[in-house]
Amino acid sequence: MVPKKYFIHETAIVDTPFIGDNSRIWAFCNLQKGVVLGSSCNICDHCFIESNVTLGNNVTVKNGVSLWDGVTIEDDVFIGPHAVFTNDIRPRSKVYHQEVDKTLIKQGASIGAGAVVVAGHTIGRYAFIGAGAVVTKNVPDFTIWYGNPAKMQGYICKCSKQLTFKKEIIKVAKGACSCGCEYELLDGIVICKS
Repeated sequence: MVPKKYFIHETAIVDTPFIGDNSRIWAFCNLQKGVVLGSSCNICDHCFIESNVTLGNNVTVKNGVSLWDGVTIEDDVFIGPHAVFTNDIRPRSKVYHQEVDKTLIKQGASIGAGAVVVAGHTIGRYAFIGAGAVVTKNVPDFTIWYGNPAKMQGYICKCSKQLTFKKEIIKVAKGACSCGCEYELLDGIVICKS
């Protein structure tokens, strides 16, 4: 028998064989059939992950999060405690739609504690959603959002430091972080140059 290369707490219910190496699934979690969990993930206590949810590598899902069918999480994403995801923008009791509304959380994004991500939206690469924010629209890469409804409040580096940009000629602004990453801001879109 080949030894398991991941950890599942004895109280967890895990009905999927698709668990990457070095992942950890803690107490009272429920991962349904069809879930795909990448390597080096940490699924904390009391999380529910519905069928057909895919999580990439190095994903952290803190306590009390439910991820419903239609949610896709890319690599290196952080989801704070009790963040809320939906998969139906017009739910009714006992009304089942042919397809769920899709939500995509792109690489490196962070979702703060208690934030709500309304179905059908994309959170961009390395974007930061503040605690308690209610996301009702798509969030561009490298941006900071908070409030209800969430609004863009600035720009953020991969390392999580806030970015500022100096205006250059022809609508291009350049910025650099103390970590060494360099960025350009062109017509509201942040491009990582390093």
